[in-house]
Amino acid sequence: MASPLLASWLALSALLLGVPAPAAAAETYSNPLTPPLTGGAVVESCADPSVMYGAEGEGRWYMYCTTDPFHGADRDASGNLIFHLIPMFSSTDLVNWAYEGDAFTSRPAWLAPNAGMWAPEISYLDGSYHLYYTAPDTDPAVTGGGSAIGVATAPTPLGPWTDSGDPVVDPAPPACCPNDKRWTFDPDVITFGGKSYIYYGSYFGGLSVRELTADGLESLPETQVEVAIPNRYEGTELAIRDGYLYLFASATNCCNGDLTGYSVFVGRSTSPTGPFVDREGVSFLDQRVGGTPVISMNGNRWVGTGHNTVFTDFAGQWWTIYHAVDRHDPYFADAVGFTKRPAMLDPLDWVDGWPTVRGGHWASDEPMPAPAAQPGQSTAYVPAFAPPDQVGDRIGWASDEFNSRVLHPRWEWVRPRSGSDSASFGGRALVLPTQAADLHGGSNNASVLLTDAPDGDYVVETRVQLDVTASHCCAFVQAGLVVYGGDDRYLKLVHVSIFETRQTEFAKERDDAPPGFPFYGNTVVGPPGDWTWLRIVRRGDSYRAYTSTDGETWIRGGVWTHDLGADASIGLVSMGGAGFTARFDYVRTFELAGP
Repeated sequence: MASPLLASWLALSALLLGVPAPAAAAETYSNPLTPPLTGGAVVESCADPSVMYGAEGEGRWYMYCTTDPFHGADRDASGNLIFHLIPMFSSTDLVNWAYEGDAFTSRPAWLAPNAGMWAPEISYLDGSYHLYYTAPDTDPAVTGGGSAIGVATAPTPLGPWTDSGDPVVDPAPPACCPNDKRWTFDPDVITFGGKSYIYYGSYFGGLSVRELTADGLESLPETQVEVAIPNRYEGTELAIRDGYLYLFASATNCCNGDLTGYSVFVGRSTSPTGPFVDREGVSFLDQRVGGTPVISMNGNRWVGTGHNTVFTDFAGQWWTIYHAVDRHDPYFADAVGFTKRPAMLDPLDWVDGWPTVRGGHWASDEPMPAPAAQPGQSTAYVPAFAPPDQVGDRIGWASDEFNSRVLHPRWEWVRPRSGSDSASFGGRALVLPTQAADLHGGSNNASVLLTDAPDGDYVVETRVQLDVTASHCCAFVQAGLVVYGGDDRYLKLVHVSIFETRQTEFAKERDDAPPGFPFYGNTVVGPPGDWTWLRIVRRGDSYRAYTSTDGETWIRGGVWTHDLGADASIGLVSMGGAGFTARFDYVRTFELAGP
């Protein structure tokens, strides 16, 4: 931070020269960002944030958020929640934000009457401010129905906003389903090589990029290129650094209360149309879909860390603003099931050309040095990089190489297998056919093979092969590890088939959810391989996932916290549908050596 003497000198110099002095710097901040409102209330939800520094000398930062109420008491005279049509905020320090009104007082005529206006993207193009947004429902008489991307323009960052009158990206079918409409969600706009591009999409249909016209008001369908396979990503955000374009995107459920596993991943390319590949060289378009984790749950109160915007401060430090869910206070008051998503601010650091939030420590929940939000300021933030978990000595009695022809007596079945589902051995591996059964909610009919887990902290690992090939679209089978406290109280880390994708899912189920609350949540980690290494690290009630495709390079995933009880076991599952086979090379359990 600038010293008091330097700050006084800068202010005096600015006065003598007749130019605005740099705004006073905030020294620290704490998450979440909660702009104040009249009457002592604060903004408790500011999802899908988009942020930019004023392009015409305004000297302020501007933030725009998705259509939501501000808090549970944000209601009209009839008691209905008030949904703000893209609320706008301004700040001089990126820490203290002021509510500046809503971008729209009514929906543009081409939207459906009750449509939300989601995931705004602020850009400066062709001499004016452009506010792009998702229209999740459009007027069938105008567009044929479906979701679309709209845009409004204004001479200032706070409006007045004039809608263009029709979509920038029209509703369209996905490649899979010509009689349906893809999810045309979550725009982001960049300018690269003299052209402007719009990125958009979501799970149903995948992610795409198109060129924009020079005025930014139309896109060119003939230029469209797919950049991510369906059923993995949404929430596009692009950044340019050292000759690469980085595509940030969010995965899994955004809005699942305290079980929200939403997380941000990244790939990079030298071209705006991709292919975007992760740190291990796996493409976002691959069936075994790539993506390097940027932020996920870390075991503190914040879960659902996703849909981010990225920028640099005036000291050159990268930052991200994203939304998250407080697992101790996840819902709007008196609206069970309606998840609040407050805005969060954290530094974005780079390791060998790859971004990670707060040096890999991810979401902060303690005072942090503030950004250099204005010219002439500096930041006291210094990265401290998170070390990986270290594996210690193997615990023999909790490990098995599966080299024999029979299961060791230490293993026990929950719901023993029989007939064609029976376990067998082949090629020095345990062979478990996938069952037409599951371990989810009330449908607890899958077999679980269990052995005792150590007391205290440990690391458990397996190597699994699941023979779901590219020709199998929608098998929804899975195989991998569980840490099992009961049929409705467990964690699992599995190779899973989800529509046309193959992913690694890290999921949590709990048995104490009140009525109306979710009981199951999931996140994802790295891509699976032909053989996939899965590792869970237990530290108290925190469990972190790792995955690998070679057993040497591990991708560090998110953390679920869970009280699984003193008698929790380590186990294996192979389930989700009949007709496939999982092969387990071993189960190895280790002491946790550090950090």
